[in-house]
Amino acid sequence: MTFIVNPTNYLRGRCCLPASKSYSIRAFIIAACGGRSEIFAPSDCDDAKVALSVAMQLGAKVKRVRKDHWEITAKAKKSNLTRINVGESGTALRFILPLLPLFTEEAEVLGEGTLQGRPNHHLTKVLRQQGVDIRGRGDKESVPISLSGGTLRGGTITIDGSLSSQFISALLIACPQVLSDTRIAIKGRKLVSQDYIQMTQSILKKSGVVVKKVNPRLYKVSGGQKFKGLKKFTVPSDYGLAAFLLAAGALVDSDLVFQGSLKDDLVQADARILGLLKKMGVRFTRTTKSLKIKGPFQLRGGEFSLKDCPDLVPIISVLALFAKGKTRLYDIKHARVKESDRISDLRKELLKVGAKISEKSNELTIYPREQYRSNILLDPHSDHRLAMSFCVLGLKIGTRVKDIGCVAKSYPGFVKDFKKIGAKIDK
Repeated sequence: MTFIVNPTNYLRGRCCLPASKSYSIRAFIIAACGGRSEIFAPSDCDDAKVALSVAMQLGAKVKRVRKDHWEITAKAKKSNLTRINVGESGTALRFILPLLPLFTEEAEVLGEGTLQGRPNHHLTKVLRQQGVDIRGRGDKESVPISLSGGTLRGGTITIDGSLSSQFISALLIACPQVLSDTRIAIKGRKLVSQDYIQMTQSILKKSGVVVKKVNPRLYKVSGGQKFKGLKKFTVPSDYGLAAFLLAAGALVDSDLVFQGSLKDDLVQADARILGLLKKMGVRFTRTTKSLKIKGPFQLRGGEFSLKDCPDLVPIISVLALFAKGKTRLYDIKHARVKESDRISDLRKELLKVGAKISEKSNELTIYPREQYRSNILLDPHSDHRLAMSFCVLGLKIGTRVKDIGCVAKSYPGFVKDFKKIGAKIDK
């Protein structure tokens, strides 16, 4: 479905921020590894639903107490799992691969859409070195991926951390369940998205599992640990999704209040959006329960490393179109292997509206212009973050956004919330 976003003079009102997709996925899958958990206010996005389905397929007993309250009791023995579909969730896919030999002897992991062709070879290679008979399709070892036996042995695991932190998180979830101790050594010139590893550690700790971070390139995991469940865990609001609403408020005349759970005890890589917005000249008020913004602002360009928060590349790029001075986003090579190539695909679409953008393998540079073409059809390439960014762009210049349904991957209520605060949207 194509949506028309018309130029909007002002935004007013309040809405609730969506729950963190990343914490929801980790909570559901770690809950399936042992003990009893109560999870409150998880995300209802497609990827979180996949993670809940994965928990059930791993044998966990799942009960929905209320709309925003789930009880999950892990299964003590191996399941009869033979086939598992992770939809388009890259996180669920990577997390399940080292867990499979702990739950079953043979299985096939299927995936859909943008997940086909996404690389997993760094992870599958070290699993084979560990003694797991597992292999995916092609050189990148994308889905479908087949397990044909074997088990994790522990010991020293060396894995490349320059492509995705999800590989390391996946091992941190699985290795405590191995009898032997494990040392996870991370190689690669640049380590990316390290806050996501800390996210995983936080949820593991709440489940009674201890992972020792010796330094950013070395983790020690004691074997034979027992997962005790998450007890009562409330999922925080998602800063990465709040970024789209905050960007909207920064670009046009606005008076907005976004309510949510914004405590600082659970790290989020995309919380860097707050610092980035401040550097660009945006002012807002934050408490543990809300974000308030009154725009617009004269935005400033600058040079920003997004090494640990590549999901912010699309929305920062849109803001940069209206900033004073050029904006350079660097350390973003790993943004190429998300739901889309968030460097080339993003640049290709923004060129359609007349943007001036240069691209290198590891960066984007955006040069603002006085005018842009309006009512251009933009293709998000099935990438939810591109789709939402193009909608924010539409508030300023008017856009038509193809395949708006892909936002359900992370933020199914986006269009509803966007309209609620005053965005002019038509089918």
